[in-house]
Amino acid sequence: MEITVTVDGSRVTYAPEGKLTVQTASELDKTIVSSFPEDASDLEIDLANVDYVSSSGLRVFVSASKLAVLHGGSFSLLHPRDDVMDVLEVTGMADVFTVVR
Repeated sequence: MEITVTVDGSRVTYAPEGKLTVQTASELDKTIVSSFPEDASDLEIDLANVDYVSSSGLRVFVSASKLAVLHGGSFSLLHPRDDVMDVLEVTGMADVFTVVR
């Protein structure tokens, strides 16, 4: 899985590509944990290039959200495709997280 990381002041955006499954979600999680700067606060995951999210991917979103809150910031999911948005809505995650279409 390719993951692009962009830092803009206190905001860090992670943009994975492909499917977030049990095989790939841990890579995104490790990337977030290892590269989130101490002085950052806001964390975004750009889902524009993600075409599937499993429960393992959803767990990464929960962990990332907790990390942002720990740093006093916010957490957002950006640009989910329709299939991914369906998963977020069915699981109730769309009501828990800020989702920017």
